[in-house]
Amino acid sequence: MTEGLALKNAPHWARRIVPLALLFVWLGIGGTLGPYAGKLGEVATNDQAAFLPRSAESTQVVEARKAFESSSSIPAIIVWTTDGPRVTAEQQRAATQAVDDLAGRRGIAAPPSPAVVSDDGLAVQAVVPLAPDLGEELPAVLEEVRQAAQRVPGTSVGIAGPAATQADLSDAFAGIDGLLVGVALGAVLLILLLVYRSALLPLVIIISAVFALGLACAVVYALAARGAVRVDGQVQGILSILVIGASTDYALLVAARFREELAVRGDRADAALAAVRRSAGAVTASAATVALGLLALLASDLTNNRALGPVGAIGIVCAVLSSLTFLPAVLVLLGRTAYWPAVPGPADAAAEGHRVWRRVAALIDRSPRRVWISTSVLLVVLAGFSPALSSKGVPLDEIFVNDAPSVGAQQTLARHFPGGSGNPAVVIVNADRAAEVRAAAEGTDGVAAVVPVTAGGQPGAGAPLVVDGRVRLDATLDAAADSDAAKGTVQRLRERVHAVPGADTLVGGYTAQQFDTQQTSARDRTVIVPIVLAIILLILIALLRSVLVPVLLVATVALNFLATLGVSALVFENLLGFSGTDASVPLYGFVFLVALGVDYNIFLMSRVREESFIAGTREGVLRGLVTTGGVITSAGVVLAATFAALMVIPLAFLVQIAFIVAFGVLLDTLVVRSLLVPALIIDIGPRAWWPSSLARPATAADADSAPALNDGGP
Repeated sequence: MTEGLALKNAPHWARRIVPLALLFVWLGIGGTLGPYAGKLGEVATNDQAAFLPRSAESTQVVEARKAFESSSSIPAIIVWTTDGPRVTAEQQRAATQAVDDLAGRRGIAAPPSPAVVSDDGLAVQAVVPLAPDLGEELPAVLEEVRQAAQRVPGTSVGIAGPAATQADLSDAFAGIDGLLVGVALGAVLLILLLVYRSALLPLVIIISAVFALGLACAVVYALAARGAVRVDGQVQGILSILVIGASTDYALLVAARFREELAVRGDRADAALAAVRRSAGAVTASAATVALGLLALLASDLTNNRALGPVGAIGIVCAVLSSLTFLPAVLVLLGRTAYWPAVPGPADAAAEGHRVWRRVAALIDRSPRRVWISTSVLLVVLAGFSPALSSKGVPLDEIFVNDAPSVGAQQTLARHFPGGSGNPAVVIVNADRAAEVRAAAEGTDGVAAVVPVTAGGQPGAGAPLVVDGRVRLDATLDAAADSDAAKGTVQRLRERVHAVPGADTLVGGYTAQQFDTQQTSARDRTVIVPIVLAIILLILIALLRSVLVPVLLVATVALNFLATLGVSALVFENLLGFSGTDASVPLYGFVFLVALGVDYNIFLMSRVREESFIAGTREGVLRGLVTTGGVITSAGVVLAATFAALMVIPLAFLVQIAFIVAFGVLLDTLVVRSLLVPALIIDIGPRAWWPSSLARPATAADADSAPALNDGGP
């Protein structure tokens, strides 16, 4: 009552001028900064070296090997397969001449290697070193290489190697600004129109999300242009989805509360102020869990993980600003018209909720223990499949969802040459111990050949090139460079060459990088997961003034995450054909799913706590579930749809993240938040609020004496 009087005493000019001022500020932001949502790609990079562990041995090799190259380069591997029974001498000479003709052309960093015939006589390969900073020119340079290679008669040509993979990655991210945002906003708009049956409210919420995205992209653009943060295609895509999804979630909560307050108060300005005051705590706490959870990624030793932390946190802050300023301002100006044709009236003040959620509440109220035990058993059974999810990395032929040219060429290369051709293990060693290290490497099981880099800057026969007392050896592996067998060979290789005294040996290369990334990701999970859980727990304790309820909420979202991983293991292998996931996928899935999953529990339990002070724990849970059921479910569906939009980018990593978050959010919204948590709190009773005043019978209403919520409807 005091709050209502204070709002009514606010100056009349403030009720109109402040909303108009906020509206004009956001229109200015949208008009001036909105275009940055389409310009973020200008400061993004898809350099694969940026994904390496900062302190790993393979990363040290990346720097050490530069001294043995006349210029830094990224290899493109040309592979010819003959149309005849065997490669002829004329075809081999033509292949060598074709790559020799490329020397000195635009984008060619060093003389290409001579053409080499495979042992089976059915294929030829040559390596063309390309400049690493070609950027958007890379596809054009690769096309020139392809045209030159096609001059070899009687052969089919493919281009594999890191350069070809990088070009396919750039192609996969092409148009990400427009396509991804368009699909996500379209999905959100469709869902909101279907759920709310309102013409204006969905558009207002979409505009709020677009303004938040424009502001976030402008801030990130400015920081990335100055080198303060790093952006790649994956971070760029996740930022767009995160801002749209979070902004929509927060806007739905504010809009739903405004509708309630408008029905009670009548005055739109009073209703908006009350809605912001009563939802700001839940919104900011929810945003803090996501933002701080993302910032915990700064503890990662992987550069791309560290990059996502501050960029994602910036996006969340912008989503909160838009939802708590722009949206209320528009709602004040539109009033009941915002919900047309479902305009709220005075009768809505007495309505206790949607019929479906009244029935769900009644079901839980009849047998809370049976509900929480049965849902827990379901989640535990699904979680039992989670160990089957392999996160050892994605093979090269599974990086792209569709058939990328580099993947087909790599498969052709692997059929005719040793699996590690074109991607050797790189060994850096002291020159005076090079012979011993080479012998140790050649004696390692799984190593096909070991050759030094010579004075010409290419591996082959001859005296090794010595730089600052160091020598580089290239070890070709029998197994494909992306296979588990190759990673095992690298482990054995490191053990043998490190055992040579005084050699000061480093082993790197593509396979070593994959192995080190896998090991670093496992370390990151061990470090970051407890940090995220601690952050969320502290925020919940501060918000709910309780210890037991936050512990239960964190436990339920963690169980939901494990159950989601279990389902993902079954779907990825049996339906989508993935043999494994990228090493970072479980960590990304955890951060997003746990932080975002707690959002819905925050929305629910903050309302439950408010109602429990009035009617007791049991009735407070039922009222909270009924009043928030519709809006939270809608928010969950919207967030799942926005993350599902990541599937339009044909990369296994983003498809896997999209499925984990989308399915996990739906499971959390429909099972954990709707059934498990309410039933568990009711079964425990007021003690769940320990040590707050709600846990003391002297101040908390007796749940058993409160009137039951029947399952009728308004």
